[in-house]
Amino acid sequence: MIRLEFRKMRRLRTAPTLIVLVIAVVALSSASLFSGDPAAMPWASLLLSYTFMAAMTSPLLAAVLASRLTDIEHAGVGWTLAATAGHSPGALCRAKLAALGLVLFPAVAAQSLLVVGAGLVAGIRGPLDLGPWLGYTVLLFLVDLAFVALHVWLAAVVENQLVSVGVGLLGAFLAVFSLLAPGPFARFVPWGYYAVISYATQRGGDVVYAPPPYAWIATFLILVALVFALATRGLDRVER
Repeated sequence: MIRLEFRKMRRLRTAPTLIVLVIAVVALSSASLFSGDPAAMPWASLLLSYTFMAAMTSPLLAAVLASRLTDIEHAGVGWTLAATAGHSPGALCRAKLAALGLVLFPAVAAQSLLVVGAGLVAGIRGPLDLGPWLGYTVLLFLVDLAFVALHVWLAAVVENQLVSVGVGLLGAFLAVFSLLAPGPFARFVPWGYYAVISYATQRGGDVVYAPPPYAWIATFLILVALVFALATRGLDRVER
């Protein structure tokens, strides 16, 4: 089933979409490097800029990827064909999530590497602290995957894909707002976790590294996994 989803993604040109969005995030994150003195910009500041741009684009990316790969089932007779092959709608959604996760991980990793590369090329001085960058990259992928899961389910139950994309746009606004709002607000808004996973924060006028609240993040990811598992099992009882 996952191999079949990869064939669908090739047909839908998912890879070029990912590449364009990755380049856009890298360009926006590193734009300030080339507009001033890069030597005066610490790595933590670049990570905070990256976090802001990722929060702005990632919710929409999750919505678009999930919507396009799921809409193909509505456009044709995908649900029926899968059922005749012995694959329930829920199993098909789980296969979509697995396939999208396999392409999303290298995209997020490449995105982080390119941002770091831009910092090196621009001339940021000082040693790079790999811990926060690796941690943020892993958490960004996991939160992206969580929202891909939710959008796969939403795109499966609502045929009008403008709904899923519209939710993604709203999520992008809430994710950016959460970075500017007080910390407790972000923890109680799903898209706020794009702010919660940040390893960089402003303190006393300086940007410094700060570990995120891992317990809250783990709880959010586990909750999304449980909701997705129950929701996709529920799809198996829906006649199509």
